[in-house]
Amino acid sequence: MVDFVGAGCGAADLITVRGIRLIGSADVIIYAGSLINKELLGYAKADCAFFDSARLSLDEIIEIIKRAELAEKHTVRLQTGDLSLYGALREQADRLRELGIPYRITPGVSSMFGAAAALDAEYTLPGVSQSVIVTRMAGRTEVPGNESIEKLAVHGCTMVIYLSAGMTEKLSERLIKGGYPPETPAAIVYKATWADEKVMRCTVATLHETALANSIKKTAIIIVGNVLDSGYELSKLYDKGFETEYRKAKM
Repeated sequence: MVDFVGAGCGAADLITVRGIRLIGSADVIIYAGSLINKELLGYAKADCAFFDSARLSLDEIIEIIKRAELAEKHTVRLQTGDLSLYGALREQADRLRELGIPYRITPGVSSMFGAAAALDAEYTLPGVSQSVIVTRMAGRTEVPGNESIEKLAVHGCTMVIYLSAGMTEKLSERLIKGGYPPETPAAIVYKATWADEKVMRCTVATLHETALANSIKKTAIIIVGNVLDSGYELSKLYDKGFETEYRKAKM
């Protein structure tokens, strides 16, 4: 059995209870060494075998899993954040399915949520934004043409941008070209929830100079949108005049 486990966004105690249990039962752990908190490996048993996937190709990862399966060992594939976002999960799972190797998926806390906590922010605010676009800049890996930053920026809603900390100059230009006013609030969160987390607030226009001033080139997430400002409407959720299935309206 192979368990894909989301390791969370940094802090060792921001992994699920299930994730800790699976790490503790693993005979083999293949972990994203360049990204996950190594403290998580301390949850493993003493005789567990560790493999750092930062140095491995997909074929090599699958070969390790195949050997473990032949030996009837339990493998945990430990990856950063949540596996559903930029985790290359599908290509690994498809290979296992082709080989008839069973697997399960345990979600993790994505860095976008760690960043929101660091910013004391809510991505969806009544009267400001009720949608969140999660995306990345095109780099060595392209994005579909209809998902360019400019085209997504037209919506003006909250945008959470991964894997783009080294391209902030172009990002700023494209956000403004797409329709965000230059003064739109923005933030760069470096290593959200890690001990060396750093939060930098700026605007869309000052994204690049903020990144340069703080030597940010990677391991950071960028948030753009008016939800980072203070103005918003109160929700209907706790409005005394709003009747729900569980609560009568009070005038």
